[in-house]
Amino acid sequence: MSSTATPAPAPVSGQGRLWTVDEHLADILATVRPLDPIELQLPDAQGCVLVEDVTVPVALPPFDNSSMDGYAVRTADVSRADEEFPAVLTVIGDVAAGGGSPPRVGPGQAARIMTGAPLPPGAEAVVPVEWTDGGTGGGAATSMRPAGSAPEGARGEVRVYRPVEARAHVRARGSDVQAGDLALEAGTILGPPQIGLLSAIGRATVRVNPRPRVVVLSTGSELVQPGEALGEGQIYDSNSFALTAAARDAGAIAYRVGAVTDDADTLRSTIEDQLIRADMIVTTGGVSVGAYDVVKEALSSVGDEDEPGSGIDFRKLAMQPGKPQGFGSIGPEHTPLLALPGNPVSSYVSFELFVRPAIRALMGRRDLHRPTVRATLKADAPLRSPAGRRQFLRGVYDAQAGTAVPVGGAGSHLVAALAHADALIVIPEEATSTEPGSEVDVVLLG
Repeated sequence: MSSTATPAPAPVSGQGRLWTVDEHLADILATVRPLDPIELQLPDAQGCVLVEDVTVPVALPPFDNSSMDGYAVRTADVSRADEEFPAVLTVIGDVAAGGGSPPRVGPGQAARIMTGAPLPPGAEAVVPVEWTDGGTGGGAATSMRPAGSAPEGARGEVRVYRPVEARAHVRARGSDVQAGDLALEAGTILGPPQIGLLSAIGRATVRVNPRPRVVVLSTGSELVQPGEALGEGQIYDSNSFALTAAARDAGAIAYRVGAVTDDADTLRSTIEDQLIRADMIVTTGGVSVGAYDVVKEALSSVGDEDEPGSGIDFRKLAMQPGKPQGFGSIGPEHTPLLALPGNPVSSYVSFELFVRPAIRALMGRRDLHRPTVRATLKADAPLRSPAGRRQFLRGVYDAQAGTAVPVGGAGSHLVAALAHADALIVIPEEATSTEPGSEVDVVLLG
């Protein structure tokens, strides 16, 4: 695919100052651009954003057709029909969906018709089979036999017990959409109903912004893959699994790479190998100030002097959790790379705030962010927050009560609490203490 990040002036190093959450996000969104449109088959276009208006080439339905199993009749022939004196009509044949040219219905005649079958010439309405004897000469029928299969005891006649008005139980040609109507406008997200409409009007392909391919990889020599035995000082790699799932939830095609050891050369070569299938790369871990912060070591100098805007800028943000962050582009296509911290909660919160909007920007979507609502804080004690930092606490939101309850502590390693949260409670930079009963912003994750 073509370039996914717009070349920009060489990044100004963020290590000398503290960036706000909004500044970092704005920097990312100013750089990331939607992927170039491509033509996709309908099954592959689900979840993509339409880039052109689609008009209707043929009316839907394309012909008058029956909405019921029953009998196609002329209204005059059944106008006086009732239980005591039913109208008796000659059955001249069957009309099935896709069954070829239907017979003409004349005076005193009826044609058995199946749901979706075209209204035969001469007929003006459809009598449901339940309003007839089904051609058996007995009482009211409850069902119809398949087209071409005469009911047992049928004598070529049908008794109709109720009148119908003209066009009763008939779906008119073009009653859904008319030829030339706008079916879907550019910017529409293609879900199942939209895919159904496109196929109904005969479109086999559609031009869309494709779903981005996002490669996720964790760093750390201490990481072991789930299912393997833990050695001393080792932990399971949870971040790459969580972030790959989050990328798919955001709409991306996500690829997870096994954890990379704390070796700068290995990490660089791994990332270079992944560029061929990546519209975005997300790393987790190795962006802080430790002696083994391999991502910073590997990527701080990857920029090409001949490629304006390339390279990764590592920053400190005025937020908790998630203070250390990295962002930039890498490779000849200026593939965006977002480097997230390694603590599980820091990593996930950072993904929701920065990576998810970037993925959706690549998709050409307008709804980049999770919805934010106001809620009443429900807690046993005031919530403390560092001065000058925007804090994001895991919480459970009750829409009916309009409340948000913190779950777990503030520690950035508390994965279990994150698994039980469906929202992030936002404590603004200027607040160092938020009392129970206060109004707070809540980012909804579900």
